[in-house]
Amino acid sequence: MKKLFVCFAVAAASVVAPAYAQTKAKPASAAAATPAASAHQVGLIDMAYVFKNYAKFKSMTEEMQTDAKAAQAEAEAMVEEMKQIQTKMQTLQDGSEDFIANEKKILTLQTNLESFRKVQQREFLRKEAEIYKTVYMEVQENVQRYAKHYGYTLIIRFNRQSVDAAENPQEIITSMNRQVVFYREQDDLTDPILDFLNKQYGDASGGAAAPAKEARRTTPATK
Repeated sequence: MKKLFVCFAVAAASVVAPAYAQTKAKPASAAAATPAASAHQVGLIDMAYVFKNYAKFKSMTEEMQTDAKAAQAEAEAMVEEMKQIQTKMQTLQDGSEDFIANEKKILTLQTNLESFRKVQQREFLRKEAEIYKTVYMEVQENVQRYAKHYGYTLIIRFNRQSVDAAENPQEIITSMNRQVVFYREQDDLTDPILDFLNKQYGDASGGAAAPAKEARRTTPATK
């Protein structure tokens, strides 16, 4: 079965610089009425890494793979039945009633097999899309909660793999074309959010959560 993991695109964002200060001082009353501009705090998250290492996503995809194997076994059984009928037809006289009856069986099985494969393909594509949507919405919700709690004003998707880790030419070019050229490690929120998701899923499912990797940061840097 094709790998389900999908490469996520890297988003880009810009931070607007604050307006220049007025050359003339405002009256005290006017200055007091003007709210102070809040400082931007930008965070980063590698969504592809989160999906790949999120226990819930692994569990859901493994379950779908099990269903796919069952469907494949059913299709193979239909193919095997057709082979058996073809073997039997070799012992029958061409044009006889038994020969024609078995020929019709093969045609029916071929039609059923083609229909079965098309239905299964559509169903698995639907399930796959639903899995990605479910997990993405869950990750997004927790990113928003994390950002609000720690005062982040912007969270950007990025690829945390460095150019040094790239091996083949395509990976090198892709790494060099990343939007995020520099970032502080404490602003990479991938690990703390992933660890929280795995712990939350482990508690909800009653099983052990995936081992937490050493987080690059646990709390946002103090501005």
